[in-house]
Amino acid sequence: MKKYSKRLKYISLVSTLCLMASTSACGNKKESTTIDDNYRTTYEIFVYSFCDSDGDGIGDLQGVINKLDYINDGDDSTAEDLGCNQIWLMPVCPSPTYHKYDVTDYCDIDPEYGTIDDYKQLIEESHKRGIRVINDMVMNHTSSQHPWFKEACDYLKNLPEGAEPDSAECPYFDYYNFSKESATGFEKLAGTDWYYECRFWSEMPDLNLDNEKVINEFSDIAKFWLDLGCDGFRMDAVTSFTTDDTDASTAELKKFVSAVKTLNPDAYIVGEAWTNSSTYSKYYASGIDSLFDFDFSGSEGAIAKCAKSKLKPIKYVQQQIDEDKLFSSFSEDYVNAPFYTNHDMARSAGYYIGKNATDSTKLAGALNLLMSGNAFIYYGEELGMKGSGKDENKRAPMQWGESGSEGITKGPSGMDKIEMTYGTLEDQKNDESSIYNYYKKAIRIRNAYPAIARGKCAILDQLCGDRCAVWTKEISDTDSVILIALNNGKEPIQIDLAKSDDADGFKTFGASLSTGGEDAVLDGNTLTLPAFSFAVLTK
Repeated sequence: MKKYSKRLKYISLVSTLCLMASTSACGNKKESTTIDDNYRTTYEIFVYSFCDSDGDGIGDLQGVINKLDYINDGDDSTAEDLGCNQIWLMPVCPSPTYHKYDVTDYCDIDPEYGTIDDYKQLIEESHKRGIRVINDMVMNHTSSQHPWFKEACDYLKNLPEGAEPDSAECPYFDYYNFSKESATGFEKLAGTDWYYECRFWSEMPDLNLDNEKVINEFSDIAKFWLDLGCDGFRMDAVTSFTTDDTDASTAELKKFVSAVKTLNPDAYIVGEAWTNSSTYSKYYASGIDSLFDFDFSGSEGAIAKCAKSKLKPIKYVQQQIDEDKLFSSFSEDYVNAPFYTNHDMARSAGYYIGKNATDSTKLAGALNLLMSGNAFIYYGEELGMKGSGKDENKRAPMQWGESGSEGITKGPSGMDKIEMTYGTLEDQKNDESSIYNYYKKAIRIRNAYPAIARGKCAILDQLCGDRCAVWTKEISDTDSVILIALNNGKEPIQIDLAKSDDADGFKTFGASLSTGGEDAVLDGNTLTLPAFSFAVLTK
């Protein structure tokens, strides 16, 4: 695993003091506590729905720039920002659709979103605040309106009867998967007897990533964005690179990862492999930095189940330990990418019903942020936004304020009217018990203790029960170690730390967070946890 310097101890100490003290006690400005590695807290942004800067109802890059201080103002002495230190921009390239996952030009910005100069400004302003920016890279397919595909189709339509295609005459023919035979996932090319592969949609023709020329094109595309200051890429649909062939898809991903790392060894790459961990773990053999941890995500993932008390906390931790062993077998340098929800999933606040729904909504956010790796948050998750059913509903306007407020977008066409149970940012920001303020506190605790994101878990079995788990997280080859105790039940619990030798020395109360606002209490060897809470202890 990657080694870390003793600076981690200093950072943890400074962060902890500022977390415990008032804002003013930390001074007007201090050394940033952000560690420059890939263990971050990333905020996913759907630009279309995030913030509108020019009043046309569509979000844009200037809107994102206007809200950077909301994400992270770059000043660790303030508590006004969310505290995320990386943003993932969903596709921003020209596209005929609102979601923009069907690209027509990989080296430009969609006019609805702005210009390349706007993108450059976004990079500059983000970096000033210690925020990295990664782009969505859609390498599995293009738009049917992309010049590559249009030229290939025109070539086939004008091919003399009986003649075989020649890539020397039209190199773009081999950029896609054309066939004379119909098959599942193929669409008839009008005016010809040819078919083309399009697993997602007829307007999204699949690329032939076995063609080195296609990989070279994407290497050039990556260089274009890296030269503009982009910090890396989120790879879309990596399991679809070669249908039903994990080994081939991994090999194709490896070619791109190698090309990017040659251009910039520090570029961060995370992949979407929407399957189970036993399968997506194999993609770490490509050399990719991270893969989204789908086993923990969604309404039936380990996070939601633990938040609903349907999964024992010890199993939530054990699953992380098991995954670490699995992922490490493919890449010792892997960085997990835990997440709770994303743009393809029903929004998390709709997962829970009953009197403890708010508690579960909050706790689930913390369970994501307590995991090792680069934790991802979907915009609006921190407000408890709702949205389910059609994709448009999952990508609703960010709730800055009431309808008509500055920056509010109109949202995707066809989106249903959605009642937001927990209110807007304006409703929540001054309410200490709000989901928004809970998320802010959870992120600050994550940032204050480097071992939360970077440490390996070890369970203290003697201290665990049906509704509680206690575990340590230690960063290899450092003295950075913490103890975390979690209560996912409706009642307070007491833990006698003296029952485990492994808890010896954890005498310093670091931080705690409960969904009801009560503090955990450490009295000698007795740790009292309120309902739906966690605490961090240090030596």
